Amino acid sequence: MDTMRDRFAPVVSRLLDEDPRVAVVLAEIGKDAFHDAITRHPERVINVGIREQLLVGAAAGMALTGLRPVVHTFASFLVERPFEQVKLDFGHQGTGAVLVSAAASFDWPAGGFTHMAPGDVALMDTLDGWTVHVPGHPDEAETLLRHAVAAGDDRVYVRLSVQSNRRALPVDGERFMTVREGRAGVVIAVGPLLDAALEATQGMDVTVLYATTVRPFDAAGLRRAAGAAGTDVVLVEPYLAGTSTAAANDALADLPHRVLGHGVGRRELRRYGTVEEHTAAHGLDARSLRERIGGFLGARAAV
Repeated sequence: MDTMRDRFAPVVSRLLDEDPRVAVVLAEIGKDAFHDAITRHPERVINVGIREQLLVGAAAGMALTGLRPVVHTFASFLVERPFEQVKLDFGHQGTGAVLVSAAASFDWPAGGFTHMAPGDVALMDTLDGWTVHVPGHPDEAETLLRHAVAAGDDRVYVRLSVQSNRRALPVDGERFMTVREGRAGVVIAVGPLLDAALEATQGMDVTVLYATTVRPFDAAGLRRAAGAAGTDVVLVEPYLAGTSTAAANDALADLPHRVLGHGVGRRELRRYGTVEEHTAAHGLDARSLRERIGGFLGARAAV
């Protein structure tokens, strides 16, 4: 199966052919995948070189001319390194774009911590007006990319990953999807962690919600699920643990509730290892998740 990033360039290249507003801005990374598109649309596929602040600034300038820029590089170079430009050139100037990242969290362990960005969604969450998509399968990535590009002049962040669920679900770019229903708690599984969350909760009397659009947070969807399953909530996120606990707390603010945020830990793991080893070390494998979820929800979650 191809990866989300494998799907990215062909999809956006087709959008370049279909929509004269679409432009692509790169910072060296990923340029080879757009070779044919550069030949067809040299004025709308721009590679600024290894200059990430310029990457964002140039994209914002293109947006001011009426273009819909799609901006791509690794998450650490797209969100963290040029964060001031993301904050000012898009937010303060009131411009829109589609930021598409790769190598999120620990997708490329051999690249070391400079190429990891487990805090990207938390950092984007400090800014107003951003939609954040976290697909869990290449087919979902294509759907959400098309949603993002078509979203007028909105500001959208699409987080691609090499990790993937086994099958795609019909995501709509807005709401959480109910995958399993129960009566003893709610588990919100984000993007590529759905399969692990479903395996971890097999035999538990819990509702599992699938989230591929995490901002805006689907507060109404959580409240509906909690109405039947109760207000004990576990968040299973493929980025910094606790990123969405405040959003879940706000959604249930008028109700007695408990929220457990589970995700990538703050401690830096300094050995390269593999994606699977990092997943286990952060407790995001099915066995570890089952222990954490079961321990939090207690005996009443057991069937």
